[in-house]
Amino acid sequence: MATIVEFRHAAYALHGRSLVEDLSFRVEAGETIVLLGRSGSGKTTTLKLINRLLEPTAGEVLVEGRKTTEWDPIRLRRRIGYVIQEIGLFPHFTVARNVALVPSLESWPEQRVAERVDEMLSLVGLEPARFATRLPRELSGGQRQRVGVARALAADPSILLLDEPFGALDPITRAEIQKEFRSLQKRVGKTMVFVTHDVREAFKLGDRIGLMKDGHLLALVPATEFGQLDHPEAKAFAESYA
Repeated sequence: MATIVEFRHAAYALHGRSLVEDLSFRVEAGETIVLLGRSGSGKTTTLKLINRLLEPTAGEVLVEGRKTTEWDPIRLRRRIGYVIQEIGLFPHFTVARNVALVPSLESWPEQRVAERVDEMLSLVGLEPARFATRLPRELSGGQRQRVGVARALAADPSILLLDEPFGALDPITRAEIQKEFRSLQKRVGKTMVFVTHDVREAFKLGDRIGLMKDGHLLALVPATEFGQLDHPEAKAFAESYA
């Protein structure tokens, strides 16, 4: 199986303060890794090192076998889908225009862009005829989050990064979207790195779970083995799930 993302003793410090230290792990093609940890544990910093929103201050991060610092940052980010909690939809763009953003920037033919928009909206459960011409303010929170996922997938990226994407949703909608997302994972077969502080979400969505604390990766294990970890932080999360 091909390695898509690799951290080699990567670290990131800001103004002399270390946010992550000595990260070494691989993400294989088609798998979903969930980075689990409390607020401030370094999860989002780790995610941003992958798409070069941040550059390591020590060590290396590789994407598709190439150091992130050797990639043109724009080219790299267009190859990586990115979904955040606040979604970041352009409020004055229609749903269709939001989803079409990266394919249009990549100069896809207009007809191909239109077909891709319809395909992606259908994939995330939004009927194109009903939703394509709407503005983000005319959608529910769950619908906006689906548009965010559709936009991230539109240019067919090899990697999808998700930073607490469902955290702002109410519990019922969140559970529904988690279920749909797991089904979506199986259909699209993307390599995904997913950040959460919700251990239930980690178990539902992760092939492997990486436990982070104070900028360190304490463990990266199959989800089925997480409960066997002999570490106080792992036990605290496991007990919160029970």
